[in-house]
Amino acid sequence: MSISTKYDPAETEDKWYSYWLSKKFFHSEPDEREPYTIVIPPPNVTGVLHMGHMLNNTIQDVMIRRARMQGKNACWVPGTDHASIATEAKVVAMLKERGISKKDLTREEFMAYAWEWKEKYGGIILDQLKKLGASCDWDRTRFTMEDDLSESVIDCFIDLYKKGKIYRGVRMVNWDPAGKTAVSDEEVIRKEVNQKLYYIKYSIAPATGSDTEFLTIATTRPETIMADAAICINPNDERYTHLKGKKVFVPLINREIPIIEDEYVTMDFGTGCLKVTPAHDLNDYELGVKHKLPVIDILNDDGTLNELAVILVGEDRFIARKKIAVLLDEAGHLEKVEEYKSQVGFSERTDAAIEPKLSLQWFCKMDEMAKPALADVLNGDVKLIPEKFVNTYRHWMENVRDWNISRQLWWGQRIPAWFDDKGDWVVARTKEDALNEFLKLKDIDGKFTEEEANGFKHQLADFIRQDDDVLDTWFSSWLWPISVFNGLKDPGNKDINYYYPTNDLVTAPEILFFWVARMIMAGHEFMGKKPFTNVYLTGIVRDKLGRKMSKSLGNSPDPIGLIEKYGADGVRVGMLLCSPAGNDLMFDESYCEQGRNFANKIWNAFRLVKGWEVDETLANPNTQAILWFENRFNEALAEIEDNYKQYRLSEALMTTYKLVWDDFCAWYLEMVKPVYQHPIDPVSLKATIGFFEKILTLLHPFMPFITEELWHDELFGTKGEMDCIIVAPYPVVGAADLSLLKDVEVVKGIVAEVRNIRNTKQISPKEGLPLSVKVNSSLAYDKWLTIISKLANITEVDFVSDKVAGAAGFMVGNDEFFIQLNETIDVDAERERLNGELVYLQGFLKSVDAKLSNERFVQNAKPEIIQNERNKKADAEAKVKIIQESLLSL
Repeated sequence: MSISTKYDPAETEDKWYSYWLSKKFFHSEPDEREPYTIVIPPPNVTGVLHMGHMLNNTIQDVMIRRARMQGKNACWVPGTDHASIATEAKVVAMLKERGISKKDLTREEFMAYAWEWKEKYGGIILDQLKKLGASCDWDRTRFTMEDDLSESVIDCFIDLYKKGKIYRGVRMVNWDPAGKTAVSDEEVIRKEVNQKLYYIKYSIAPATGSDTEFLTIATTRPETIMADAAICINPNDERYTHLKGKKVFVPLINREIPIIEDEYVTMDFGTGCLKVTPAHDLNDYELGVKHKLPVIDILNDDGTLNELAVILVGEDRFIARKKIAVLLDEAGHLEKVEEYKSQVGFSERTDAAIEPKLSLQWFCKMDEMAKPALADVLNGDVKLIPEKFVNTYRHWMENVRDWNISRQLWWGQRIPAWFDDKGDWVVARTKEDALNEFLKLKDIDGKFTEEEANGFKHQLADFIRQDDDVLDTWFSSWLWPISVFNGLKDPGNKDINYYYPTNDLVTAPEILFFWVARMIMAGHEFMGKKPFTNVYLTGIVRDKLGRKMSKSLGNSPDPIGLIEKYGADGVRVGMLLCSPAGNDLMFDESYCEQGRNFANKIWNAFRLVKGWEVDETLANPNTQAILWFENRFNEALAEIEDNYKQYRLSEALMTTYKLVWDDFCAWYLEMVKPVYQHPIDPVSLKATIGFFEKILTLLHPFMPFITEELWHDELFGTKGEMDCIIVAPYPVVGAADLSLLKDVEVVKGIVAEVRNIRNTKQISPKEGLPLSVKVNSSLAYDKWLTIISKLANITEVDFVSDKVAGAAGFMVGNDEFFIQLNETIDVDAERERLNGELVYLQGFLKSVDAKLSNERFVQNAKPEIIQNERNKKADAEAKVKIIQESLLSL
């Protein structure tokens, strides 16, 4: 192929992605190989790619590509979540733009519009993931509302209902007035907000006290006083002993309510009195149950006041709050108002302030299902990465509450419960099944004739209706690792048997409980085993100031724009360079620029090797260089593999980055490249091409596009249409000669010191220099002089038994080196330089000694770490001795 001076991602990315798709490299079918399976955390159909998706899916793609190259049957199942609340809000907004109101539509009409919206916008994010290079098995793409998956959800509901694990009842729920639906505890975001604390005076009932006596209550929600059922005082509060058994009037509406006693009331908060409003506060509700208080719900589903409020009927709750404050003040019932900060819950989906509300809902019992899911994590059968999340998980699971699974929406799986005209109900998949269930209730003894049974069902058919609510979206996604393989609909099929349980799950910590934990519960409940083995929990993507990225702050870059600017490989590298597992990622666009520069570095290394001419008659002068890089590659590969095993992908990339940029490009290629316009020997060229191929396979999971582009160049041999790097063998760790690697570090140190002298003395790299060596080590210099001379431009080397007077000196390891310069040495400047080095080394020695004299460090540190510190000390002491001798000779 023609070689451009710079790598152009735009020319390669679409080409190779289309090629991979056409050759079905992403597709998986069960076979004899070891499966490696990941199911994507299904993004909402309302979503577009954001930086969190970029991070999450880059990590998944790295893992799946590496497994594919290792010869495993890699299967990455993609899909989207129907996202009931978010999608319904989008559809309602679309209808509003068309002048249509949801309340004017039948359910069937609304669902038709919803499917229209989904077909138009629902696949955007998956198409964007393709731009990133995500190698999902797109033939297996699933959607949580498609027929098979919806049927699985309904079967799950019916199964759990029959087991007694699903029930219907009135409970206090989190109500979203904007979405007009209940939401789970996990979908409530707590925010600290500035509020006002209103001190309201309740008149003591005249029959039992003075008409001028008041009881003052502090509340942030004066609009709910019309729902008050009692005033509660602490029985130990001497201030209110005289009020025990008395009653007060609710201000403005003059309804009489009792004063009750309960130690729940905190005596030192506010006035020490609590208004009890069972319909609008969870704790008040529990107090109400305990004291048998009436429940007065004054709010409509949309957050407006209803007829039970008596006043301000129809007003929004927040407008009513302002108006009632004025009314209370005018009536003499408002003592004072204070500024107050408190935590308020907001809906994750609509950002509306959550309203505690008593509601008739469907619930799933969690206590028994939580036990095996907790055990899996505590015993390590399911590993959370990083482990710091185990305690959080344990706290959640040990304090699990029953799950409110019904939502007051139309978009979603409709609850399979059917009601007759008397309010009785049954659970059944279809209307016909429901009629049969009602028949069983009616004909307990089974004595109906066929004609009587048909007559009963025919008569009932006109009255029966299905529950209007749908199931919580998470009630479908908790089945995701099972349902994507049709494990509920077709138990024991070849896919579920082969791919389940999956291997790794990559997701965000904020959904650890209400998705990850529930999937583990579902896995045990319906499959009898866990759904995955490892859960890699990513951090939050933040900007360089530490702020969470959001549209409102304007600090979240457009991922597609980044890909267009830096290339997919550059963005992938940029995301991973700063993304340790479980820790937040401080993203800066400069990381993507660094990724692009890395791609250019690889490209330029390729151009260099590609440009070499070979002379088959030349002998190989680079035996040591080739031997070194082979060992260095094995050493780095072992470190990279260890990082992969520990799910330290950022560290695995950084080790790869340094291997390529430093060891291969900066050192190895410089060691073996021929003199300008001279040919290279065949052995060196073959070895270099072989190393380059290994590097490309190591890089491919991180940088799929540039590696595939280079792989097909004739430099690396003719490739068939299926001979692609995406399925090339991944490197296998080999033995590394650590002694040889240590020797090369000395060689590199010598070269670096010579180059440093050139810089400080302003000597041209083209000017050859003589080098004298006083050997105190066992390094076999005869093996390395060729490389040292070449890289440092040394014209001659001689070995001496003493210092060379008047020469510039340095030390590497235990050996001393001298360069005789054609100039008079500035003794004062040299003494100053040596004294500076001496001060630094003495300070360094002091810090090392402090570590080694620390008993806690010596007792707790690994032996190799302690030995490393001792080696540092010995090395520094030797250098100090050399410097001190040099100072004496000046």
